[in-house]
Amino acid sequence: MKTHLGCAAILLITADSNAWADTVLQGKDAFGNWQADKPGTVRLIRPQDLPKPGASPSVANASRVVARPAGSAPLVPPGFKIELFAEGLSGPRIVRVAPNGDVFVAETRSGRIRALRPGEGGGKVASDETFASGLSRPFGIAFFPNGDNPQWLYVANSESVVRFPYRAGDLKASAKPEIVVTNLSQGSGHSTRDIVFTPDNKRMLVSVGSAGNVAEGMGKPPGGLEAWARAQPLGAAWGYEAGRAAVLSFTPEGKERKLYATGIRNCVGLAIEPQSGLPWCSTNERDGLGDDLVPDYVTSVREGAFYGWPWYYIGDNEDPRHAGARPDLKDKVTIPDVLIQSHSASLGMTFYRGNNFPAEYRGDAFAAEHGSWNRSKRTGYKVIRVRMKDGKPTGEYEDFVTGFVVNDTEVWGRPVGVAVAKDGALLISEDGNGTIWRVSR
Repeated sequence: MKTHLGCAAILLITADSNAWADTVLQGKDAFGNWQADKPGTVRLIRPQDLPKPGASPSVANASRVVARPAGSAPLVPPGFKIELFAEGLSGPRIVRVAPNGDVFVAETRSGRIRALRPGEGGGKVASDETFASGLSRPFGIAFFPNGDNPQWLYVANSESVVRFPYRAGDLKASAKPEIVVTNLSQGSGHSTRDIVFTPDNKRMLVSVGSAGNVAEGMGKPPGGLEAWARAQPLGAAWGYEAGRAAVLSFTPEGKERKLYATGIRNCVGLAIEPQSGLPWCSTNERDGLGDDLVPDYVTSVREGAFYGWPWYYIGDNEDPRHAGARPDLKDKVTIPDVLIQSHSASLGMTFYRGNNFPAEYRGDAFAAEHGSWNRSKRTGYKVIRVRMKDGKPTGEYEDFVTGFVVNDTEVWGRPVGVAVAKDGALLISEDGNGTIWRVSR
């Protein structure tokens, strides 16, 4: 079934700047809920602000997705406008924009990559095609090589990476997919895989989430812990978690497989920071320790670094479910750059390189918060702006797009993908009602 793209009546949301407070919430005040969310609200969560494990009960509190209320649209900061770019999509997830401006969307559950071509002005879709189908839970999309003339479109499936020949303007694949990486993961668990290429086009980075919450039943490593630690990269997991909770590195042809970084429970979104060239992850942390543990995070990822999972979190904080298991790692945990409210479910991310937004936004990151299930007071369900200065994070993040929550039990939107359109607008996918939204000035 064809999608219905570009509403006849475009929804515009603007606001009087006096109605939007630029409030910085710190300490306990930073651990709020959806009712405190509004564009312009800024949070700063620091490692020393974290409560103890079990300070509050661990609560199962899943939201119920309902139809988007008639005439409603998300909320944006003053001076911005938001319009419905696409609707009727089948669970749109990651969104990536080709150098020529075409918009590629992963419809994960349907096994499709859809290609949308914006019309004049960027706010209305002129062409809607299925680029490829029959894929296995596709998620990450990347064009290779970097630059204005890519020759391949790569897709990260749940268990493999494939690529299609690509020429600028292709809306349908010209050939069957070529398998680049096999056996990307084993078993069940987190199935999203994102993919980026380093700026020099020499390495392909692929994120693979953990199989479980905190490596339940992983057992003992083959040959014993001391031998494993000597032979493997820092913090590498074993057994059914081997090669998971990590960012992997390959050549663009899928060779020279390595663990690039470990201990990242579920790096759902990957992006390259433009000034440093470092990869960044938008990460889902573990559940079961209370409302405000463990913070999700958005962070730079350094080669050889270990980020704590499953034994530690946010530095040398030991997970009580693994008490005493890895004292050798206690002082070797890299602390993430930007801590996000726990259980927000941080998914896709991107860095803003366009010219449509004010100059102070250039170089900042945006991340989609899919929304909590393991929190008594709902959080997430929004898009955040991660503030950067000279290519480095300040630690603060700001509510940028909100308004997807209806009430304490119902939501209509669950943001997943964020991408910068060729004209500098920000595109946001949500898989609750199958829509894509366009934010511009």
